[in-house]
Amino acid sequence: MVKVDLITGFLGSGKTTFIKKYARYLMDQGYNIGILENDFGAVNVDMMLLRELESEQCELEMVAGGCDKDCHRRRFKTKLIAMGMCGYDRVLIEPSGIFDMDEFFDALHEEPLDRWYQIGNVIAVVDVGLDKKMSEEADYILASEVADAGCIVLSKTQEASGETIQNTIDHLNRALETVHCKRRLKEDEIIKKDWEQFENEDFERIMNSGYIAEDYEKMNLDDDDVFQSKYFMDLEISKEDLREAAQKIMEDPACGSVFRIKGFTQETDGSWTELNATHHEITLRPIEAGQKVIIVIGEHLEEEEIRKYLEPDKK
Repeated sequence: MVKVDLITGFLGSGKTTFIKKYARYLMDQGYNIGILENDFGAVNVDMMLLRELESEQCELEMVAGGCDKDCHRRRFKTKLIAMGMCGYDRVLIEPSGIFDMDEFFDALHEEPLDRWYQIGNVIAVVDVGLDKKMSEEADYILASEVADAGCIVLSKTQEASGETIQNTIDHLNRALETVHCKRRLKEDEIIKKDWEQFENEDFERIMNSGYIAEDYEKMNLDDDDVFQSKYFMDLEISKEDLREAAQKIMEDPACGSVFRIKGFTQETDGSWTELNATHHEITLRPIEAGQKVIIVIGEHLEEEEIRKYLEPDKK
């Protein structure tokens, strides 16, 4: 049976970066893998960021967004059926940062998927710099993602103090308590090491971490439009201006509660730059190819207020 790993993580936690490292480890061990990008968005930026992994050992697939959740679930199952015929040794699934965990477990226990796939690991990627004050809905998503995880991998720990790391663990345990989950995270379930220092034994530990079936109180977010993604296409903006705009959007409450801004911009010389912005860090890096799209993700977003910073000439 093909083992399936689910890599969860709240918006901006670093799931895609982790998958790049984990996938390269698996390929170095001789595994043939498939990566399924499972996002509700109409444009999947993370799919573009994983293109460099494509090879004879690694194929990328995507569940198309832009439809309602029931349709999306059907597409998710259909895509897994198709991938089950491709001869992979392992499949990695990267869901949206806002994801119903039951969708994953239910799909893998339905025919014919239950005859082809075996759940391998649930890996939760958590930003060590979690905001101290998150909304009730955001804390629920966070708790649901770590509740069943066989291991929790902390991201961005390079410069984090021991106190910061402990505060993050305490935050996760409070979130679990809030949803009436009995689980409390233990030291040996959390990987705090800088990803750049990972060795084979670290990846081996992750690859064999499994998952934990935990109960928790569900929150109905289906009819709650609190989490949103706003897409801004075909922007003509330099990387310097984009950095400044991202900073201002993050700081301006009139734009809403913004968790993350990601996407690409193209310079006049044809080169591409990738943007990845959270409240803790804004990074711009050259990338071989992109698409003129900026995605702003958060709660109660105000599109016109955001647009004022991304398209100042159109005020």
